[in-house]
Amino acid sequence: MTSYIYLHGFASSPRSAKARDLGDRFRSLSIPLVIPDLNQGDFSHLTITRQLQQVQGDFPPSPTPVTLIGSSLGGLTAAWLAEKDVQVQRLVLLAPAFSFLSYWLPKLSIEQLDHWQTEQFLSVYHYAEGRSLPLHYEFVQDAMQYHDDELQRSIPTLILHGKQDEVIPVQASRDYAQSRPWVKLIELDSDHALGTVKDEIWQAICEFCELDNPKE
Repeated sequence: MTSYIYLHGFASSPRSAKARDLGDRFRSLSIPLVIPDLNQGDFSHLTITRQLQQVQGDFPPSPTPVTLIGSSLGGLTAAWLAEKDVQVQRLVLLAPAFSFLSYWLPKLSIEQLDHWQTEQFLSVYHYAEGRSLPLHYEFVQDAMQYHDDELQRSIPTLILHGKQDEVIPVQASRDYAQSRPWVKLIELDSDHALGTVKDEIWQAICEFCELDNPKE
């Protein structure tokens, strides 16, 4: 039986709207959805590498196949897990954060970047906590070693991305899918949160993962 794991986004948590919605929908099919807390109680020292190590520790015993569903930075993490671990057999990526440093860092001023490098910590708003928390500059240094063009493992991949995404433009997913014939991209009329298209997302997931979704 396939194991399903959901990876939440940056500055989010297993209590996010998407995590709770998908958890409920999988539960309605009597399918467990594992939703690890990628903050690990220490958001300040978050890195992609730490997320990869944590989630691999949550994998079921081999050779149980794993389907990863990842949102934003969790989507990027899922893609890298699939590249590194053959146990991952299918990917569902929701507004994945491809090339996110090239979109995120330019939003910071030169003064903010200099401060982050010299003081090592930058105050970042954490949506799940409802407050700003310090994030170590190691987050950026670690992310720089992960290059999207190295993601070349051909496994079934579904990307759902909002055409009005204000955080990671849909063009990032278009570029990713264009050179990878195993990727199916569905563009939705929504923003980065994808909160207005939950039913469409669930229908697409059920079809892609061949889940028996009872029609109302």
